[in-house]
Amino acid sequence: MENEEFFKEYFIIRDELDRHCADLYKLHASHLNCKAGCDSCCMDFSIFPVEFYVIKNQVGDNLKKGIKPASDGECAFLVNHRCVIYEARPIICRTQGLPLLYMGDEHWELSACELNFTDFDFDDFTEENTFPQDKYNSRLFLLNQKFIENFPGKPFKNNDLIPLRKLFSDAENNS
Repeated sequence: MENEEFFKEYFIIRDELDRHCADLYKLHASHLNCKAGCDSCCMDFSIFPVEFYVIKNQVGDNLKKGIKPASDGECAFLVNHRCVIYEARPIICRTQGLPLLYMGDEHWELSACELNFTDFDFDDFTEENTFPQDKYNSRLFLLNQKFIENFPGKPFKNNDLIPLRKLFSDAENNS
């Protein structure tokens, strides 16, 4: 399977996720305070190799628009409170602000931005009005497994993650 096929499968997952998020953004619009300049959830997330290479391919030379983070944890692509790779941002960034449902160590967990849902009764969250994080993470994990099995030289293991800042540092070093 060529990278193009992996990337195509990634975009199918990402497009479905975007539609699901759009529905939830509409549903929860009165509780969401997310807007341009809100970046408290933006950080140097680590992502699977398949997503790293999709973003690298999609953004190309525009990765140089990032900045060297002042400290660990800061996203290299948050410039003047705006994401400079917004259209290609990772899946984890696409779900920020929404109520996320995921399996914890022993039971289902709910996570929601503390700036949103300030007057929402958390008992009112259901499977229908939360984002099923594990569903998409599982699909991404399985795609990543196939991707790394076919990656030349096989430098990655199943659980390897790559920090977003590496996209910027790689682009900067290739200048």
